Amino acid sequence: MLPKVVTVQNMRESDAATISAGTTSAELMYRAALGIYNAVKFTGRVAIVCGSGNNGGDGYALACILLDNGITPTIFRLNEKFSKDGLFYYQTAMSKGAEEGSLSLPSPFTGYDVVVDCLLGTGFSGEVRGEMRSAIELINACPAYIISADINSGINGDTGEADIAVNSDLTVSIGSYKTGMFLGDAPYYIEKLKNVDIGINIIRDEYYFMDWEHLHMFEGYGSVVTTIEDFRERFDHGDDFDLADRAARLSIEAGKPVVVKTDHSAVIADSRFIYFSADYVI
Repeated sequence: MLPKVVTVQNMRESDAATISAGTTSAELMYRAALGIYNAVKFTGRVAIVCGSGNNGGDGYALACILLDNGITPTIFRLNEKFSKDGLFYYQTAMSKGAEEGSLSLPSPFTGYDVVVDCLLGTGFSGEVRGEMRSAIELINACPAYIISADINSGINGDTGEADIAVNSDLTVSIGSYKTGMFLGDAPYYIEKLKNVDIGINIIRDEYYFMDWEHLHMFEGYGSVVTTIEDFRERFDHGDDFDLADRAARLSIEAGKPVVVKTDHSAVIADSRFIYFSADYVI
């Protein structure tokens, strides 16, 4: 079965349903952190940059796992706020010997080999401002290997739009891919993308992921093939433009597949399904 791609709302509801079915939110947070830990080999000095929500909580849980495996990370907190589970894992990490750093230093990530971005999750939308913007700029200015937890901080999880976002070497998607990982500005911020399954059952089938190497199968046979820029110019009239939905409607109207693509990602619609694809997925 093809991997699923979901909207932020679907992911949020699926997460809640999984918790209601008996898996605690703290357990899901730990699984997310374990997925990030297993996605890349952590070596050298590790910095984890945490926001106040559950994305930050994933970072604190990751700190616990690193400590259990002989690596002492440095936690950089944006502020003093925590989610409930985030506070639990923060306190646990500190009791295990995690160090703390300050984002007020001119170059706080100097000397670190890996920096993990746990500032903002997939539910973020709008403009990044203030201390959050400064933290993203500091991450982008450092030469370390950058890992983003679930999505690059600053990217809209549905649309991929961002006025500024973390430039990641690897983004570890949690549960299922989100539509915003393939749209808008996202392809220009994500070097590599990997999804980890943490046991969240998706309650609605929406979209699917298709390997980039299979894209050519939809580009022949008289398919409508266009760039995202040309497609938006043709169909985006200022209302709530949904590229995937509009591509699906055009596919039905034209009676043929529709491929809307950038140099690195694509939305593909045929008579039955809508697919997302990207050459940076590993």
